[in-house]
Amino acid sequence: MISKRFLLKRLLLLVPVVLGVATVVFAILHLSPGNPARTIAGQRASEEFVRQIENDLGLNDPIYVQYGRFLWNAIQLDFGNSYVIRRGTPVTDVLRYRFPVTLELAIYGQLAGIVFGIPLGILSAVKQDSVTDHLTRIGALTGISIPIFWSGPLLILVFATVLDVLPTSGRISSNYSIDAVTGLITVDALLSGNLDAFLSAVQHMLLPSLVIGVYSMALISRMMRSSMLEVIRQDYMRTARAKGQGAKITVMKHGFRNALIPVVTIIGIQFGSLLGGAVLTETVFNITGIGILLVDAISVGDYPLVQGTVLLFAFLFTLVNLGVDVTYSILDPRIDQ
Repeated sequence: MISKRFLLKRLLLLVPVVLGVATVVFAILHLSPGNPARTIAGQRASEEFVRQIENDLGLNDPIYVQYGRFLWNAIQLDFGNSYVIRRGTPVTDVLRYRFPVTLELAIYGQLAGIVFGIPLGILSAVKQDSVTDHLTRIGALTGISIPIFWSGPLLILVFATVLDVLPTSGRISSNYSIDAVTGLITVDALLSGNLDAFLSAVQHMLLPSLVIGVYSMALISRMMRSSMLEVIRQDYMRTARAKGQGAKITVMKHGFRNALIPVVTIIGIQFGSLLGGAVLTETVFNITGIGILLVDAISVGDYPLVQGTVLLFAFLFTLVNLGVDVTYSILDPRIDQ
């Protein structure tokens, strides 16, 4: 049971973290050299249009006024309108449409990493220095070492081009039109009751999820192995075995929970990174998520969109860390004392 005091303390700690990130984002974008209005308008734009953008963004106001307005608008989830990518569209609406795409990819990738990584890590630790251990470690090292920009095209070549069993890109076949309810295409397809559309969405998500999941699985597997090796050498594990308890029951009942704590840290950091770092996967598989959106916004100088996207990433990362802290206290109640 999580204590209310522990949860409240963690929630209060989110405030300075988010405020600090917002301040850094504001400082980088407003104190960097160059005129943001000129960047947004383009080098060939008229001075009148540049002045109009400066007035719209309030760039002529003192910096502390701009900072205060930025924070107040951020609290109200008002990041202004996109000037280049989706001209005239509120940034909040753009993020609401694009974020579920990346979220879905990150969820499936992380699930693949957890489902395969944790059992392989435990198996490798229990059978230390065996053939199974060596194969698992080699597989984990291979998964960590292979970059996404190489593994993605390779999987496309094998499963889409040679075997022709999975699609190369996109989120669902163009034959289906699914109304967005949650923004998660597999969930929306399932909610629509169209089984063929759901299967098409699942097929489209398999390869990109696998590409992200392989790296995550390798990292989780290695961490689980190291943590479990340390736990199974503890005195209480030997005591449990000396009392006649079976090896499997001892590992899963007494060792798994304690070995899971550092793994949860890796899972939390990995999930936060997947949310913000799925750019390569989205590019390879032509998935229009928030990662590509951020890169495009930076390249064309769409400052309101960059601010909104970075703040969204930061806020989600802090929420993930909050979830990790809560999980700690569940696994080991002594932590919240």
